[in-house]
Amino acid sequence: MKEKIDLKIRKNRKQSLAKGTFILTFSIFLVKVLGMMFRVFVTGMIGPVGATCFTVAYEIYNPLFALSTAGFPVAVARLVSKNIALGRYKDVKRIYRVSVPMFFYTGFIGMILMILASFFVPDLMKIPDAKYAIIALSPTLLFACLMSIYRGYHQGLRNVIPTAVSEIIEASCKFFIGFLVSFFIIDFSKKEFLQKGTFFGLSCSSLQEVMKRVIPLASSGAIFGVTFGAMLGFLYLYFTHKKIGDGFTKENLLTSPEPESKKNTVKSLFKTAIPIGAGSIFFNIASFIDVTLILERIRYVMLLDPETLLSQYKNIIPSSDLDNIHGFLLGCFSFTTPLVMMIPAITQGLGTVSLPAVTRAFTKKDSEKLKKSVESVIKMMLLFTVPAGIFVSVLGPNLLMLIYPHRPEAVFVASKVIPLLGFAVIFQACSLPVTSMLQAVGRVDLPLKIVSLGLILKIIVNYIFVGIPRINIGGAGLGTLAGYLFILAVSLFMLLKKNHIKLDFSKTFFMPVMVSSLFGISLVIFKFVFVNVFNNFFTVIFSLILSLALYFILLICLKIILPEEIKKIPFLGNLFLKFFNKKKD
Repeated sequence: MKEKIDLKIRKNRKQSLAKGTFILTFSIFLVKVLGMMFRVFVTGMIGPVGATCFTVAYEIYNPLFALSTAGFPVAVARLVSKNIALGRYKDVKRIYRVSVPMFFYTGFIGMILMILASFFVPDLMKIPDAKYAIIALSPTLLFACLMSIYRGYHQGLRNVIPTAVSEIIEASCKFFIGFLVSFFIIDFSKKEFLQKGTFFGLSCSSLQEVMKRVIPLASSGAIFGVTFGAMLGFLYLYFTHKKIGDGFTKENLLTSPEPESKKNTVKSLFKTAIPIGAGSIFFNIASFIDVTLILERIRYVMLLDPETLLSQYKNIIPSSDLDNIHGFLLGCFSFTTPLVMMIPAITQGLGTVSLPAVTRAFTKKDSEKLKKSVESVIKMMLLFTVPAGIFVSVLGPNLLMLIYPHRPEAVFVASKVIPLLGFAVIFQACSLPVTSMLQAVGRVDLPLKIVSLGLILKIIVNYIFVGIPRINIGGAGLGTLAGYLFILAVSLFMLLKKNHIKLDFSKTFFMPVMVSSLFGISLVIFKFVFVNVFNNFFTVIFSLILSLALYFILLICLKIILPEEIKKIPFLGNLFLKFFNKKKD
């Protein structure tokens, strides 16, 4: 009886590409909704300057996290998947045992480096108030590295549930704990000033001065929720792994060849991880340089031609922020993040789920299965990214007004750049699964080279256009578009060329893009009919639902999504099939 139960558990742990994508997509969607709520409530409290402190903290955290993990989560997932395909189960267990101490020590060192960086990097970026946020975020590095072990390991086993649940735990704590701590700091400071005329015992002349001093502390309070969530996420993964293990039977282990030595296992991990990690490290360093240069270029514009710059934001920029206009505009730009970054976050999940399937087809030299896997991933990413990007471009400004009703100055600036970012994010989101598939077929070196060139192009375009007074912060959108268009085009070309794959162009590209374009046209029509007349939450959602209904009907009627693909959708697949079969009858 116990063996039957164990067998059922093992079967349930593995998910198909469709099911795994659905689970991870649903969790990422939930995480991003919580992230959006965090942005709405917390950014609404701390404002653009506080949001810049938040951004600077993450610009230091991201390269250090990339340096600490150095591509090992993806390497673990790929090597676990590869060894399972070859029946080398003992090697899979050895990979886990080798990874634990490596991730712990690198995470701990990364945390110490981040604390040290907080004492000088904010001054270099001319945002000294970001120091507290950086220190509050530093323990997250250790917990994030430890979580990477279990996420990579179970993704290699084709079980994305631990990853999905841990991400939801992280996001929930980030929102609830972060919001409460930030709110308490601001509320406590206001009450102290009104009662005693002081701020943490220091004399203040006005409430405006108190708010200027408390914003950096409130920003770090919000980040405390991130750190607390990372700790709980790690504890969940640790105890879940203890409970469910990897699902290998005694027979699996008895028939498995003897594992590689620890030395060879470490060597394989490094050989796979270094090119991936180098790309991730370069990406985050480039992002840090990019943000630094954007801040410097806006300061340069303010010195060169302040009249042109300020004329575009008449009565928008508070007089108290004129000496920090670079931080103010970058903070306003970051208000687009919740809407824009939800799209690549979900396609990154698609890349994560597809990696084991593509790796196994490549390892077994099954060219037909490899072709089908690549076609499936490309079609799925286009069916999601193109309409999602169009939605952000068309209704993004309206959503910003609804999400941040108490921050009209930030909405005014962000609304100018979000239409362009909506189109740019299509290429950004599509590039993630494609580079993931390149790694899956053994070309872990190519994403590093391609992404490096694309990010250099992004920095150059940003540097040129942000420095033009009439464009200023809007130039950041142009850089994103140029950089990721290059990355996607070259990555896709190399993936197909190196593996001699000839895709069905009509089924994989033309039809998904055509139907997505019809979705965009319907969205524009509904915007003019409903949203521009009654600009409220319900008309935006109503326009989206009508456009999505038309979109899904076209997908099924034109057979872009086949019945067998619909059936694979967990929980809803059979329901959809019954509904459309009834309509046909």
